[in-house]
Amino acid sequence: MADTSTPDLRGRIALVAGATRGAGRGIAVQLGAAGATVYVTGRTTRQRRSDYDRAETIEETAELVTAAGGTGIAVPTDHLVPEQVRALAERIDAEQGRLDVLVNDVWGGEKLFAFDTPVWEHDLDDGLRLLRLGVDTHAITSHFLLPLLVRRPGGLVVEMTDGTSAYNGTHYRNSYFYDLVKNSVLRMAFSLAHELEPHGGTAVALTPGWLRSEMMLDGFGVAEDNWRDALAEVPHFCISESPAYVGRAVAALAGDPDVARRNGQSFSSGQLAQEYGFTDVDGSRPDCWRYLVEVEGAGKPADPTGYR
Repeated sequence: MADTSTPDLRGRIALVAGATRGAGRGIAVQLGAAGATVYVTGRTTRQRRSDYDRAETIEETAELVTAAGGTGIAVPTDHLVPEQVRALAERIDAEQGRLDVLVNDVWGGEKLFAFDTPVWEHDLDDGLRLLRLGVDTHAITSHFLLPLLVRRPGGLVVEMTDGTSAYNGTHYRNSYFYDLVKNSVLRMAFSLAHELEPHGGTAVALTPGWLRSEMMLDGFGVAEDNWRDALAEVPHFCISESPAYVGRAVAALAGDPDVARRNGQSFSSGQLAQEYGFTDVDGSRPDCWRYLVEVEGAGKPADPTGYR
């Protein structure tokens, strides 16, 4: 197992689309920690309040990237508006002349899907909005940004989703609309792999495990420094991971000179941790998706032994 937990990404130009909070912020900061210049986008700024009515902003994410050792650049962008994404691409072109890493992490659908609700009972407007936010944004972003990425060999696209191809292929994911979005993103990575390969580019799909995002922590009434207090209520939360973990997965991929061997595949943060040698912030390597199958899915008591 090669340890690439501290890749050197100095001189690399990255875009994390959808970097306001959660996995996107974690990825942006870890790319910054490896020395990259990271453009971060989203709709929530210090002038525009979040749709979730939350305080995190893309300016704050950019500052965290810079504080970590990189260069963070915040660009307010609604990835459903082609003109705004075109302007984003033109700005990166003018300022950098290229793009080395594109992370498609746009989501924004946490409040739009209903668990275990059949399509005929699900709110249709919410479901269709979910498709727009989770699928259209990724397609629009790829359309405008990939011309920068294919200018020279070695470009990397990471499509962020929920679940690997293996897991999602045999598991119903929450609702018709949610399932459709997350599996569509997996297929996007597969399709992009075929289109990028002739240009020396690589596309993969990546999923975090049970993510201790800002919203998740708030929902359980805990913070990152005392997240284990939530285990009394939700025991399987023991397998959870910080946003930095999936961020380190992206940094490891970006720093891998042989990343092309992964073209078209899907991975989890826990799987890549085993292969690249990085850890979560607490020094562990949670392997959430294996745990979900072998422990929670098997009806066993919560116990992360052997899974982190």
